[in-house]
Amino acid sequence: MDKMHWILFLHILMGQCCFFTCRLYEYHFIAENKSWSEAQRYCREKYTDLAKVFDMTDMSRLRNSTQNQGEAWIGLNHNTGGNRTWHWSLPGVEYIQNDSSWNLNGRQNWEPYPGNCGRKRDKLADVSCDSTMWFICYDEMKKDNKTLYLITTPMNWTQAQSYCRYHHIDLASGLDQVDGGELTMMKKKRDPSRAWIGLFRDSWRWSDGSDFSFRYWDMQLFNDTQSNKTCAMTLLNRSGKWSSDECDKEKPFFCYDDKLILIKENKTWEEALDYCRKSHRGLVSITNDYQQRWVEERAKNASSPFVWLDLRYSCTLDLWFWINDKLVCYEKWSKEGKTEDCGRAVGMQSGGQHEWFS
Repeated sequence: MDKMHWILFLHILMGQCCFFTCRLYEYHFIAENKSWSEAQRYCREKYTDLAKVFDMTDMSRLRNSTQNQGEAWIGLNHNTGGNRTWHWSLPGVEYIQNDSSWNLNGRQNWEPYPGNCGRKRDKLADVSCDSTMWFICYDEMKKDNKTLYLITTPMNWTQAQSYCRYHHIDLASGLDQVDGGELTMMKKKRDPSRAWIGLFRDSWRWSDGSDFSFRYWDMQLFNDTQSNKTCAMTLLNRSGKWSSDECDKEKPFFCYDDKLILIKENKTWEEALDYCRKSHRGLVSITNDYQQRWVEERAKNASSPFVWLDLRYSCTLDLWFWINDKLVCYEKWSKEGKTEDCGRAVGMQSGGQHEWFS
């Protein structure tokens, strides 16, 4: 593919990788008391950065990396004075502004304002997270050919999120879910006047610049309006839930060590494959949505339009395969990006929707 003949590529410093639960990084608990900034500096010198958390699986891994039951810094801090950013609650679903999905005339007159949580009526609107209403959960395991579930017990947004995460997967997230056909059919059967979905906004940012949307606040202790408590910590004696504290207080902390590295050299796919095999352990393969999102974060730093993946097409076998023998159980092709010509290799966009092209 000519336009991708010379591009950057990614490789991964790891051996055999499991199909669905593999994580591209490791957590390290540091039992030294430091301020948040000192902890950040330590992690960047010794590892990659202060720990970031993608989902509940990460939280379990982080908690299991230590027997400590106290407080520990993580890599989330409050961007004081910064704009609040919208996120979807479901990990891996990126928020993309779409004015046609919003009620640009605002919320109903009786709905509290300002609002940092999203509800669905005919359109989206931002309302106070303390409001109580029905809500819509998402579950990836289809039952009776549906993935969305309307819960008719009124709750505030945080309570609704906790309920969905416990009984299903999460609150409905992404325009494919909240504007899709399944929700339209649901409303025909039982139309809620309004319902919570997995949309929220905040001013919290990860130390390494990632835009991961996962939050795990302990709402009995956390108060987002406390302007002097701008650094996040995990409370290991409270199921690892999060709160915030003054950043100059000294605590132990978690670092993460990334095993995915962007190589800023221009090579053909064959040259990149050979380089990674000799110098490391191979080009990166992507077997689930989580790994896709993690690779996207690294690819954003590329100066070229694409980065190489470990995927190639075999005319003999008439199939796409990962060179490291992993099953192709996840794909993110662009609409016109998949061509089954002999000897094709695959690159991922370094920007935009991070789709795959051959």
